[in-house]
Amino acid sequence: MLRVPFWLTYVFLYLPIAVLVWMSFNSGDSPYVFEGFSLKWYGEFLTNERIAEGLVNTLFVAVGSTVLATVLGTLLAVGLARHTRSKVLDAVALMPAILPDLVLAIGLLAFYALVQVTLGLWSVMLSHAVFSMAFVAAVVRTRLTHADPSLEEASRDLGAGAVRTFVKITLPQLAPGIVAGALLAFTLSLDEFVIAFFTIGPTEQTLPIVIYSMLRFGVKPEANALATVLLLISFTAVIAGQRLTKIGERGAHD
Repeated sequence: MLRVPFWLTYVFLYLPIAVLVWMSFNSGDSPYVFEGFSLKWYGEFLTNERIAEGLVNTLFVAVGSTVLATVLGTLLAVGLARHTRSKVLDAVALMPAILPDLVLAIGLLAFYALVQVTLGLWSVMLSHAVFSMAFVAAVVRTRLTHADPSLEEASRDLGAGAVRTFVKITLPQLAPGIVAGALLAFTLSLDEFVIAFFTIGPTEQTLPIVIYSMLRFGVKPEANALATVLLLISFTAVIAGQRLTKIGERGAHD
C-alpha cells in the first residue's frame, strides 16, 4: 500500500510535463486538442525572431553567471572548509539558495537602485551568479568531504606554496564537483524567471520572460515546443551533473 501514494506523487509531478511534451507535437493550432503528430511548431519557434533574441540573451546570461558562480562558489567552499570554519558563515553562504526568489529579487533590485546601476543583461548575470553561487558552494563542499587532505599537507611539506598546492592538488580532486556545480548553475540560470523579471532592463528579455509574455495571451503549441526544448536541456544538464558527482565519489573511494 505504501507504493500507491509514491506513484500518485510521481503522477502528480510529471503528468503535466508529459502532457506539455505530447501537445508540443500537435499538428493543430489548439493547445488542448490533439489533432495529429507534427514537428511544425518546433520549426515555428526556431524562426521566431523574438524567441531567437531571447535565447541569445538567456545563453549570454547563463554562461556568464555560470563562470562567475563557479569561480566564486568554489573559492567560497574551499575557504569555509579549509580555512574559516564557522556555522554562522556557512548559514550566510547558503542563504541565497534558501531565500525565496521573490525576496532575493526585490533585495537585488533595491541594491541596484541604491548604487545606481543601469538594469540590463549584466545586472541579470550578476543576480544569477549570486543566486547560483550558493548551490555551487554546496556541491563543491560535498566533494571536499571526499578529498584527501593529507595530499595537500604532503604538497606543502615538499615545498609547494599555497597557490601551487591548490592548482596541482586541490583542484583536480574537486574537478567532478566543480563541473557538476557549473552544470547546476547553468540550468538554474537558464530556467530562472523571477530574479530576471525584477533585475532586467526594459529593452531586453530573457527566454523565460518571452515565454511568460506569450502565455499571457493564451497557451500556444509554439510555447509548448519551446518549453519542451528547455526541459530537455535542463534534464540533460542535471543528469550529467549527478553522474559526474557519482563518478567523483567513486574515484575518491578508490
